[in-house]
Amino acid sequence: MRHGIEFLSRIALLAFTWFIWLWALNAPLSNIMNLCIIVGSVLLVFPIVWLGRVILDRQPTMSHAAWITMFVHYALGILFGVPIIRAVITHQDWSDWKLPIPAGIGLLLVIVTGAATLLTMVNLALKGLGAPFAIALSRKLAADWLYAWTRNPMVLAGLAFLLALGIWFQSTLFLLWVFILFTPALLVFVKMYEERELEIRFGASYLDYKSKTPMLFPRKPRG
Repeated sequence: MRHGIEFLSRIALLAFTWFIWLWALNAPLSNIMNLCIIVGSVLLVFPIVWLGRVILDRQPTMSHAAWITMFVHYALGILFGVPIIRAVITHQDWSDWKLPIPAGIGLLLVIVTGAATLLTMVNLALKGLGAPFAIALSRKLAADWLYAWTRNPMVLAGLAFLLALGIWFQSTLFLLWVFILFTPALLVFVKMYEERELEIRFGASYLDYKSKTPMLFPRKPRG
């Protein structure tokens, strides 16, 4: 019964998230509203992560962690997804301080980092039996392949993809947004919330993996 309710809740939250993403993709918004969304939504990540961690620590059990994580993931899916969509589709408005880098180089980097991001998703699906975007929490600790080099290859590849987009758009402002606002918010989520919930769900095996594997920048796996 509990698994059925959880499944239905996940489907409902996924549908709602897609609805919000579609709205963000098609809504005709003013420049002021775009700026409020692109900046404000990312800023909201910080209190949401803090609140999620507080609720998580009140009852640090596997079942409770799974429920809270589902809601936190979908909340962040909206708070990260909507500003990314608006920033990408309105990137012409970020044309000040144009980068002196050929757009072709940026496009090549977008292809490479996009492929790397897809590869991390496949890695998680095959080794962790999970799926990104809060579709399904990993049922096993993914610690092989790319995850043997860094604990967060999807985060690293995703950030690299956004930076590649900024280079492709030749937009210094887009890159500054990724560096100054988006990256800190994502890393706060990983460090404050995700590592704690993985510790609750996987226990000593995660702590051992964490002690041997760098958080973000890859390092050759230890023998």
